Amino acid sequence: QVQLVESGGGLVQPGGSLRLSCAASGRTLSTYAVGWFRQAPSKEPEFVAAFNWAGTSSDYADSVKGRVTISRNNAKNTMSLQMNSLQPEDTAVYYCAVRTMSSYSGTIYRNKSDYNIWGQGTQVTVSS
Repeated sequence: QVQLVESGGGLVQPGGSLRLSCAASGRTLSTYAVGWFRQAPSKEPEFVAAFNWAGTSSDYADSVKGRVTISRNNAKNTMSLQMNSLQPEDTAVYYCAVRTMSSYSGTIYRNKSDYNIWGQGTQVTVSS
């Protein structure tokens, strides 16, 4: 079973940057579709970014496109989310997720229900 642990969250000023990391144990991430989601207070979980299982394609929510980059390091069995030009509306708990069920190689999964393994979350607060 895959276990995920996020890190890298914190308090940052508007316009600043953060890099979130997600370390996996138990199984290798390279064989799974992976993604990042976030949940702001009193809001539903929101898709942020994801890779297909082959790691050949990625997709981003419109709200973060151009400011966020998802990456995966198969050698370290980690994935990351580089976030730049952060704004107060980016404040949320960020979660990494893995889909260990069967996946189509070209599909990028954008729904929370597509993923079955989740990290504990890391808080990102953007405030002056």
